[in-house]
Amino acid sequence: MNLAVTTVSVVVLIVGLSFAVVGALGLRGALRRNRFFGVRTEAAMRSDEAFTLANRVSGLPTVVAGLVGILGAATSLALHSIVPLIVGVVGMLAIVVAGAATGTKAADALPEPEPTLPAGCAGCACGGCSLVKG
Repeated sequence: MNLAVTTVSVVVLIVGLSFAVVGALGLRGALRRNRFFGVRTEAAMRSDEAFTLANRVSGLPTVVAGLVGILGAATSLALHSIVPLIVGVVGMLAIVVAGAATGTKAADALPEPEPTLPAGCAGCACGGCSLVKG
């Protein structure tokens, strides 16, 4: 096996491990809304609740995708073959995309969060409330 295949296998191993960790955090509800990890579609980023729901729903498929990537990369390194690596990468990407789509649908099902009134607003007739409510 040449150096390029070994290098790609190690990279896929690291990506698979990252997917597994992020998926486990999402599944436990421990992944907080951020700009880098988890499901970050428009529906998921709408609120903290939507982000948590989307990542809980997509958590298990993301963990499985990570394990598929790890298995493919490790098998490729052990057998000195590129075939398990290709199968692992394709499987990992297909599963994580399907999981993200499922998480996005779950976040879409949540109702829109109510806009919050400005601090000190009691719903008076000052006209500021109508600006917040649209």
